[in-house]
Amino acid sequence: MRTEISTAAAFVTRLLRAAGGVGEEQLRCFRECLQEAMREHYRHHWFPLVPSKGSGYRCIRINHKMDPLIGKAAGMIGLSHERLFQLLPSELTLWVDPFEVSYRIGEDGSICVLYESPQPGGKAAKQLESRTSCKEEWRIGRSSPSKSYNMMTVSS
Repeated sequence: MRTEISTAAAFVTRLLRAAGGVGEEQLRCFRECLQEAMREHYRHHWFPLVPSKGSGYRCIRINHKMDPLIGKAAGMIGLSHERLFQLLPSELTLWVDPFEVSYRIGEDGSICVLYESPQPGGKAAKQLESRTSCKEEWRIGRSSPSKSYNMMTVSS
């Protein structure tokens, strides 16, 4: 759970950094607060033997409403929901599941995998989707037309 949560929190933090206007110390605090909020929220909803169980509960979602976990972490550094809506994509879905973290920007965007690990018991990891398509959507802004973002690379 630690790696998946760290990956998800780092991704949201990178989105805030790319938007600008938030200091590095605030970003560090935001990331730590988001990780702690996610650990607490997922504590009894993490099922490595059945990774899809609880996926909806663990999903982080911005869709004209701010996700409460992101809102809580942002509040700890003095960012309002209104400011978050200016900084983050207006539609973002982030799935944090055992062995995989993936996201989608916009309702019609491609699902992009941030982190994937083989499941125990010899199950092979799925092939990662082409990151080119995700980066291309990010570049052209198709998924979040109200904002423009710089290209970002994601590594694990």
